Amino acid sequence: MPEMLSVKNLRIEVTARQTDGSATNLVLVDDVSFDVGKGRVLGLIGESGAGKSTIGLSALAYGRGGVRIESGQILLDGQDIARLGLRGIRAVRGARVAYVAQSAAAAFNPAHKLGRQVIEASIRHGIMTRAEATKRAAYLFGILGLPDPDTFGERFPHQVSGGQLQRAMTAMALCANPELIVFDEPTTALDVTTQIEVLAAIKHAIVETQTAALYITHDLAVVAQISDDIMVLRHGKTVEYGSTRQIIEAPRADYTRALVSIRQTTRQEARPSDDAQLRVDGMTAGYSAMDVLHDVSLVLPRGQTLAVVGESGSGKSTLARVITGLLPPKAGTVSFSGAALPPARKDRSREQLRRIQMIYQMADTAMNPRQKIRDIVGRPLTLYFGMRGTAKTERVKELLDQIEMGPQFLDRFPAELSGGQKQRVAIARALAAKPELILCDEPTSALDPLVAEGILKLLLRLQAETAVSYLFITHDIAIVRAIADRVAVMHRGKVVREGVKSAVLSPPFDDYTDLLLRSVPEMEIGWLERVLDGRRAVPQVPGAAIELERS
Repeated sequence: MPEMLSVKNLRIEVTARQTDGSATNLVLVDDVSFDVGKGRVLGLIGESGAGKSTIGLSALAYGRGGVRIESGQILLDGQDIARLGLRGIRAVRGARVAYVAQSAAAAFNPAHKLGRQVIEASIRHGIMTRAEATKRAAYLFGILGLPDPDTFGERFPHQVSGGQLQRAMTAMALCANPELIVFDEPTTALDVTTQIEVLAAIKHAIVETQTAALYITHDLAVVAQISDDIMVLRHGKTVEYGSTRQIIEAPRADYTRALVSIRQTTRQEARPSDDAQLRVDGMTAGYSAMDVLHDVSLVLPRGQTLAVVGESGSGKSTLARVITGLLPPKAGTVSFSGAALPPARKDRSREQLRRIQMIYQMADTAMNPRQKIRDIVGRPLTLYFGMRGTAKTERVKELLDQIEMGPQFLDRFPAELSGGQKQRVAIARALAAKPELILCDEPTSALDPLVAEGILKLLLRLQAETAVSYLFITHDIAIVRAIADRVAVMHRGKVVREGVKSAVLSPPFDDYTDLLLRSVPEMEIGWLERVLDGRRAVPQVPGAAIELERS
């Protein structure tokens, strides 16, 4: 009996145009083979550019940007889907094979209710009537742990949380009763407490529906909780392929061993200091009539790193907006080097703006794609120091050297860089202003572990060289341990715990900090089940309206 998905000697290429007009064939995936059985999950893990998403999309016989399947087979229940022709492939997508993307917010139309979008593929493919699909959706909302499953579909996308929207997208993929689902980093943008709920819901749904699945991620600790087998990829080739237990407990390849050990880095915190670079006192802020921050106070000593940690909606990014002057507070003050800052950015001097810079989560959206790197990094040099011409170019070269890239990147565009390189350019742009404080808003959350580790090491080295202070917004406790001197834990707009790292991360804990620390995925088989034991179980919905087994 054939596996539900069997990939044999897959080779995927793309034609790249050179500056001289010539064309070169680039190999993206080279001789990759694997099998996935019914009700089982294969985790695909590797750094950016390893070929994970390219392989996942090939299961839908799809290639982005001119990518093509050059050779090999992709057998879905014994049928080669790459040889079906356009009409056959269209019949497969959304019906027999479904896809769950990283960003649920981008996957839903904000103008339509969730239920209508969840059942759309089932109706369009003629798999169910509208009434049957609606009952099926309610059943899936239930097993995915969504509130009020019978009426959840009446909500619009903006009326649910990020974790709920991610689970709704999983329901949309499962609704047509597919044979295979491709999960492409579905929990990357979620905080750790929400991530646990989504992972548990996905795992439960796969067991209930016996759907085969590919789970793409760059987090080995996450994939260890949901996968039966793991394939480690690098540069489009298989590094290692085996059971989850073997990969986690007895990795054979050096690259895999590096991935397994990467979360063990802990920074020795700096000595206590009375020299406050940044001080927030009694801060209350929000949008319209709704307060998001409630009487928030914290302090960041000069030359140190304060990690602000908490789940989505806790107020971390709102705090950053207040500090930068983008959101004037309703009450409270922000002091920098002992002087109160004007609440609104428009009232701050150019010198005050220069001294506080920001590095954003998504370097892609923070850069003009039509500008070369020399212009992106050089703009603060002109804005704050009036530098032009040769002097400006030489300073940009120095900054590129400082971030370990070099002058060969001067005339490249952002699209020609990897994710890690783009984030380094974002760091260089911030450094160009010679700031005293940099706000880092989840700058490594979209990066694979080895690249993220390189960015963290770079930030620490730059701090040692320049004495710059960091306010580091994150939901990743492993990053807190690696980079922070002080920690502020936020929950529902309040600081529930704040102080030096050793004290904040040591018991006794308040209830929320205890939950947060226990939610950090560990490289341990069965960790998810152990953590969920005693917590809210995924709700069961008795009496499925639609028979789950396929004929």
